[in-house]
Amino acid sequence: MAKHIGYSAEDLAALPAGANMGLSCGNPNALAALQPGEVVLDLGAGGGFDVFIAGRKVGASGRAIGVDMTPEMLAKARKSIADYRERTGLDNVEFRLGEIEHLPVADGSVDVVISNCVINLSPDKPQVWREMARVLRPGGRVAVSDLALLQPLPPEVAESVEALVGCVAGAVLVSETERMAKEAGLVDIVTTAKSAYIDGMVDWQDPLYQKIIASLPAGAKPSDYITSLEITARKGGSGSASNLAPRRGGCCG
Repeated sequence: MAKHIGYSAEDLAALPAGANMGLSCGNPNALAALQPGEVVLDLGAGGGFDVFIAGRKVGASGRAIGVDMTPEMLAKARKSIADYRERTGLDNVEFRLGEIEHLPVADGSVDVVISNCVINLSPDKPQVWREMARVLRPGGRVAVSDLALLQPLPPEVAESVEALVGCVAGAVLVSETERMAKEAGLVDIVTTAKSAYIDGMVDWQDPLYQKIIASLPAGAKPSDYITSLEITARKGGSGSASNLAPRRGGCCG
């Protein structure tokens, strides 16, 4: 599935065993165009999939930090660090326990914030976007892959437990995502819908998703409503286009 949504065979081959848990809905690392020396923060890092890929891209002079609220996930990710070091020769990744609504990261301390199919799960999405803006340095950027809605879900779907478990009911309209990013103080916001990802992302024959499909109007398919959304933006301030060049070295506290 990761290859289907844009991860290269090289990236996947270099991952520690068990880091790829199949929870992606896009490739924020590719979207971010990470450069050596940058400090990157992954919201909802899970088993460390995107953090380990980011670590290779930012290199020894950069830093990749993952935040997750689940101790079990954090333990899994930290257990993979030794394997990552052995595979890459790098010691530049770390994982912190915390909520994406209250990031355990200093103000203005990271160059890039990434996230992969996580923000849709938050009960307070505007706060997540405010936190992203807070931790970014001026001119820093956001590269997010998330689930979003092209049109409102039928009430039967939006209210169903199955949809919530399937990460569908928590998704908001593309226009709402743009509004939240703008209200958080981010600029140069670009959203790109990748509806084709949805059709290949999950097993739609799964009973849970079959219940969702059964609640849709006749002839409709999930990708008519749900999309994988790529979101890029940057934090304003002293950062014009020239300020998007990577800051070499340094780390966040």
